[in-house]
This record gives sequence, C-alpha cells and structure tokens, in this order.
Amino acid sequence: MADYGLTMEELAAAGCFDPPPPPPPVPRPVCYRNAAGLSWDGSGDMPDWLRRAVNAGQSVEFFRVG
Repeated sequence: MADYGLTMEELAAAGCFDPPPPPPPVPRPVCYRNAAGLSWDGSGDMPDWLRRAVNAGQSVEFFRVG
C-alpha cells in the first residue's frame, strides 16, 4: 500500500472489502415443452399454452421432456 500511496479509506471506498455478490441462481431444467418451443420448468402456475392444451383434452404428460 505504501508503494502506491493507498490508504485503507481509499480501498474501502473502492469496494475492496465488500462481500462478494451471491452466485447467480441455478436455472431449473425444462420439464415440459411444446412443438413451438415454449417451455415450463414445472414450478409456479401452469403457463397459458399448456393450460389451453390440457383444457382441449391433451395430457400434461404428452409435453414432458425426457
């Protein structure tokens, strides 16, 4: 620090002692996909494209990936 003329206050102001940012969330794998490429990971509310297909008589399992 002395070689470069830096002070602790300058380092703190530059963010040198801030905790690292949290890692980005891991994306959930796609569980359902239609022919148009729309997908859903199975969490949260069922998307409109899948709800419409189910209401028309299609099984949710028809769209399951893998």
